[in-house]
Amino acid sequence: MTIKGLHHVQLAAPEGSEPALREFYAGVLGLREVPKPAGLAGRGGVWFRGEGVEIHLGIEEGFRPARKAHPALLVDDLNAYADKLPDAREDALFPGYRRIYVSDPVGNRIELLQPV
Repeated sequence: MTIKGLHHVQLAAPEGSEPALREFYAGVLGLREVPKPAGLAGRGGVWFRGEGVEIHLGIEEGFRPARKAHPALLVDDLNAYADKLPDAREDALFPGYRRIYVSDPVGNRIELLQPV
């Protein structure tokens, strides 16, 4: 038995938040939206994919944002993302990486990392 990789990360979102999620995940982070399978599309939410990463945002009744749990996305130009995300918080607590934290439009924590 061997785990071969991570297919996707699922985050929750409130009903009706898809336009704001598209603007952030595609418009700001540069991921591309991928269609949900027909059997899941009626549930709402939106899926995004980039090089080696997939993030699914599903609609959750009684939604509460993930403020501690988070996906950590490797990037090639942290400064470019920091410029696009003026509310980003940087720390130097992860040896070997520069990193910033941001919140998506519904309050989920997102970490962006660049190796140093």
